[in-house]
Amino acid sequence: MHGAQSKRDLAMELQAQLPILRPSIHTRRANLTVKFQDLYGFTVEGNVDDVNILNEVREKVRQQGRVWWALEASKGANWYLQPQVSSLSEGIVLKSSLKFSALANAMTLKKLIRKGIPPVLRPKVWFSLSGAAKKKSTVPESYYNDLTKAVEGKVTPATRQIDHDLPRTFPGHPWLDTPQGHAALRRVLVGYSFRDSDVGYCQGLNYVAALLLLVMKTEEDAFWMLAVLLENVLVNDCYTNNLSGCHVEQRVFKDLLSKKCPRIAAHLEALEFDVSLVATEWFLCLFAKSLPSETTLRVWDVLFYEGAKVLFHAALAIFKMKEEDLLLAHQVGDVINIIQRTTHHLFDPDELLTVAFNKIGFMTTNTISKQRKKQEPEVMKELDERLRRLNSLREDDRDLVDKNVNFEGHILYIAEVCFAHLFKLYD
Repeated sequence: MHGAQSKRDLAMELQAQLPILRPSIHTRRANLTVKFQDLYGFTVEGNVDDVNILNEVREKVRQQGRVWWALEASKGANWYLQPQVSSLSEGIVLKSSLKFSALANAMTLKKLIRKGIPPVLRPKVWFSLSGAAKKKSTVPESYYNDLTKAVEGKVTPATRQIDHDLPRTFPGHPWLDTPQGHAALRRVLVGYSFRDSDVGYCQGLNYVAALLLLVMKTEEDAFWMLAVLLENVLVNDCYTNNLSGCHVEQRVFKDLLSKKCPRIAAHLEALEFDVSLVATEWFLCLFAKSLPSETTLRVWDVLFYEGAKVLFHAALAIFKMKEEDLLLAHQVGDVINIIQRTTHHLFDPDELLTVAFNKIGFMTTNTISKQRKKQEPEVMKELDERLRRLNSLREDDRDLVDKNVNFEGHILYIAEVCFAHLFKLYD
């Protein structure tokens, strides 16, 4: 328990996890590219200005850590776990029996989480507030070990796709891209594919599960975080075979973009640019493949407390931040390049989240849910039509039926390769 540790020990622990990046004297020119590893082992490439931003971010994390330690010292180690505290984030009317202290804690917690959870506390705060701990408590203690043993050696279309994707998941990472890292990620993904056969496995989950492994430290905790994410936090059917939930999210996002950023939406429509070209990856990978790791995790801090609405806040903010540049773009490739450069260099999470919560405007989970219900019928109609065309193709070419690769996943992989070539053309 952190509450039992001295402030000095906690400070030393936090400092050990957040080393200051010190570029050499030869890298002081802003046009020089430097490479270094971030807190979670990812290789970051940028200029000296980027390094300075990261140093400032790490100092902010230290300051935020001191706030959390002070609250733990005054309120207790698990003060944020008081009953019904999280209900405020969803706008639910608080019961009269809820004490004022719990209400104050809820307001404090929401502000704290938006400013970032210290890395050393992230595992236990996520696990508790997301509902993962509660979900785990409903099954026998040996559930995860029993599951991984039961499915060991079994081969399904999902396991084949997982094996194909393992070496493509954050290649070059010092732990994830090793036999041990691949094995741990495989167990989590294969285990969940058998827990929920409707989801099975969908490309994009590999990046989400990999980042969960780095944060949660243990396979079992990462597994339960993945479970609560797919079963409680995100929209239903987001990762099913036809990706219907993801298609609905894209339509909701397009609608929100036209309302929150009308000038951008109108300009992109004139260019015949479909925002799903960039946003699909954001929603499927939850920004894990697009934003720097700490910025992604700051989005996830809010995601596990306030829900999936933060994905829309963050996605809209990325467009809003580059509004003037986007309005000057004349080609689809220019738009993609602007968005890609922006996301890859968003090293300061506060830069993104300040726009997301202060300049996008208020959005509730209930509002987004209504938008989803509005879009669902049209999406299902389109998917049914797509399925009819697919069945027609299968009748003409039976060889397609014998393929052991998930069809939608294969299409996503082809699209990924095509976009990679497109980025090179406009680079």
